[in-house]
Amino acid sequence: MSYEFFISLRYLKAKRKQAFISLITWISIGGVAVGVTALIVVISVMGGMQEDLRNKILGTNSHVVVLSNEGGIAKHEEIIKKVEKVEHVAAASPFIFNQVMLTSHSSVSGVAIRGIDPDLESKVTDLSQRIKEGGLQFLKTPQKREGEAEIEGIVIGKDLARNLAVFLGDTIDVVSPFGRVTPMGTAPKVEKFRVVGIFNTGMYEYDSSLALISIPAAQRFFSMGEKVTGIEIKVDDIYAADSVADKIHTMLGFPYWTRDWMEMNKNLFSALKLEKFGMFVILILIIVVAAFNIIGTLIMMVMEKGRDIAILKSMGATDRSIMKIFIMEGLIIGIAGTIIGCIGGYILCELLDKYHFIKLPSDVYQLDTLPVKMNPLDFLYISLSAIIISFIATIYPSWNASRLDPVEALRYE
Repeated sequence: MSYEFFISLRYLKAKRKQAFISLITWISIGGVAVGVTALIVVISVMGGMQEDLRNKILGTNSHVVVLSNEGGIAKHEEIIKKVEKVEHVAAASPFIFNQVMLTSHSSVSGVAIRGIDPDLESKVTDLSQRIKEGGLQFLKTPQKREGEAEIEGIVIGKDLARNLAVFLGDTIDVVSPFGRVTPMGTAPKVEKFRVVGIFNTGMYEYDSSLALISIPAAQRFFSMGEKVTGIEIKVDDIYAADSVADKIHTMLGFPYWTRDWMEMNKNLFSALKLEKFGMFVILILIIVVAAFNIIGTLIMMVMEKGRDIAILKSMGATDRSIMKIFIMEGLIIGIAGTIIGCIGGYILCELLDKYHFIKLPSDVYQLDTLPVKMNPLDFLYISLSAIIISFIATIYPSWNASRLDPVEALRYE
């Protein structure tokens, strides 16, 4: 142990008459600890919300989609076989996408309608696991009730069902914006569908504006023949989606093009990332405030230890050694506060994740409680930031102590 470190430790142990300085030291440690704890909890909660949102989006949508400039893909079976041979591709499924209006006996709502293959869809998205009533399997065959004609099935979101005031087994009208030509002019195309499933993704945007029907029903309704809008693809590593999309685009060539989930939701996740960084900057100010306590503590310590500094200098201690003593003392305060803050933040996040004692109104936030995701890198960045701020706070008091003239300090002793 160097004598500078030894002396800095001794200075932290205040004598009885220096109890006030000791109290300020503990306040400084507590300030750093509170700042680090707050940062860890807030950043972990925001990370949890970002992951929860990403899981909901990727549970409803695929990781990569293949589209065509020709307005549809005719021989999609051949394209799927080629796509499935690409590295990291886990599954692929055709889909049809369009905008329609749904009407019930009491309400009207504009929605995005997606034609899917019920068997393949479960391999690409998690929609089959989000069905609360009914199921995707009922889309395979037309639904028939006694005394009624056969009609195709449709699966809608929880909030959409509430807006239309319909339940499982009710019928709704699907109105296409692409009408058919009649002697009286263009008339909207209307077809009845029976509600065979209600899903709940946890996101209002999907639960209120998405409906699912089978691909044959969509092809007939939109007069697409054997074409589909595109192919949705699931990859085994979501962060490799962009490279997989590039490989598929290169393999298929014109007129096909691809989009990955990061590109399709770029604005949303960029906003979340910016918000997380903004919260980090704002909450780091708590640690900056605590750093002023460290400055005050060291200045008072320099004033109190003026005689000791003079004696050390007269014994041969250099200005650099005196500066190191007080820098080490400030760093000990900062590191102690950081360690306590990390432990406190970890414990608080664990309690929040396990007991969910903070409840949220699910109809507003689409979450019942605050999700938590602790990232070791976040702990590292927060700890380094706290220690660096503590180090910067020690520079002026330590420099001031190193400039002390031993003659002036001992003149009246």
